[in-house]
Amino acid sequence: MPVIDCRGLACPQPVITTKKALDQLKEGEMIVIVGNASSCNNVERFVQSQGCSVEIKEERGDFYLRIQKAIGQEARGTVKGDESVKKVIVYINSHLMGIGEEVLGAILMRSFLKTLLDLETKPSRLILINSGVRLATEGSEVLETLGELSGKGIEILSCGTCLDFYELKEKLKVGKVSNMYDIAQSLMEADRLVRP
Repeated sequence: MPVIDCRGLACPQPVITTKKALDQLKEGEMIVIVGNASSCNNVERFVQSQGCSVEIKEERGDFYLRIQKAIGQEARGTVKGDESVKKVIVYINSHLMGIGEEVLGAILMRSFLKTLLDLETKPSRLILINSGVRLATEGSEVLETLGELSGKGIEILSCGTCLDFYELKEKLKVGKVSNMYDIAQSLMEADRLVRP
């Protein structure tokens, strides 16, 4: 059984390394070792998105992910039956909307996020990068709205590097910590990209 040691690799390398190994694995199991919980969560989410099952065991601060790939299993696409599944991604790179007065920018962002709740077409994901990650952290005025969006099945992903930069990782209240591989893949696979 292949064993892939990703300890010490910076985001998004554990996911990229796992993807390469998974692509080479025709069927069966492999083990991926990572050195922290964020990498563990990122790899787990990725392999599950590919239809694999995964079991996780922690030993002395390292995480061992036992990944099972079924016979003939290919990467999951965006088609179910004969219908295309439309992926709408909302990409937010600031805690403010627009350029100008900060107070107005904050009001517009609150209004935009609340409006998403009422729209018939809802995004599949909200991607928060740069200061946009502040929206999903402790003290944000839009936590309740983001919680409602999450409750409606909209995935909220915050860039882990950005959370680290602003020292907010421990203050994340809504959604999940993501990585640049997952973010880039989401953007490339989106049928529509919305940037408020």
